Amino acid sequence: MNKKVVVLGGGTGASTLLRGLKQFPIDLTAIISVCDDGSSTGILREEFNIPAVGDIRRVLVSLSETEPLVMELFNYRFNTTSDLDGHTVGNILLTAMAEITGNLSDGIEALSKVLNLKGKVVPLTEDNVVLMGKMEDGTIVEGEHNITKSKKKIKKVFYKEEATPTKEAIEAIKDADLVILSMGSLFTSIIPNLICKDIIDALDNSKAKIMYACNMMTQPGETDNFKVSDHVKLLNEYLGKHKIDIVIANSGNITDSIALKYESLEQKDPVIFDKDELSKLNCKIIDDNFFTITNNLIRHDVIKLSLRIFSYLLES
Repeated sequence: MNKKVVVLGGGTGASTLLRGLKQFPIDLTAIISVCDDGSSTGILREEFNIPAVGDIRRVLVSLSETEPLVMELFNYRFNTTSDLDGHTVGNILLTAMAEITGNLSDGIEALSKVLNLKGKVVPLTEDNVVLMGKMEDGTIVEGEHNITKSKKKIKKVFYKEEATPTKEAIEAIKDADLVILSMGSLFTSIIPNLICKDIIDALDNSKAKIMYACNMMTQPGETDNFKVSDHVKLLNEYLGKHKIDIVIANSGNITDSIALKYESLEQKDPVIFDKDELSKLNCKIIDDNFFTITNNLIRHDVIKLSLRIFSYLLES
């Protein structure tokens, strides 16, 4: 029987990791945060009072085994002078399915059959949640988009009103052999999954180990100057009794020339692998050269990363 793996995340980080993990014989469930409120997603949230669909769309595409043309259709973004401008076909289809079936979870399940998914996608909550950020200077910023765009350093995030996780999310964590906190924006993609009391209770009561796939680059305003250990410490602050058991991180040397080029493009720096400090955090360390260069940008080698995760599952 395949091991049950749950990935907690959102944004491009989770979809990237899942694209690699789906190549291996594991039982995959992706629990995706739904607090994005920018562009197409934000408009649809406001009009239809539904959770964010943009990150769900990305994950559906990454787990799909259907024809590339269908994936291209799902990601197609309208560029027009009408109200359709900026909307993606996938976001509209998810919204339509949520309206037809009565909720986002059932809408995702219906579309999953069409897309021939290699795994299951579950929204964190059916609530139309609003993410709030408390900044280092004490100001409160409302909305994920505004938090991301703010130039101020984030101190903590919370929901405007308490979010109730879906029962599917709770059940998946309860039955999991491994829970992975994916790479991605800590405060706006990963931690939104950890500020639900019921999710923390489920993690505390699950037999699953908790693994963190660490980011390779820092994020302006969120993780400036963070080393690998800083990422782990921050996530542990939001976790309950059960802290991170395994960290998988890049220890490959990203050359200064590549790093400088990347910094000029995205204002991001490589995350330093500080093994000595990490070893004090009572977690297993899996490190390797996980980076690859794609279109002059530093990215995870997701097949290599996923292979190391699968190897860990076989050994555990």
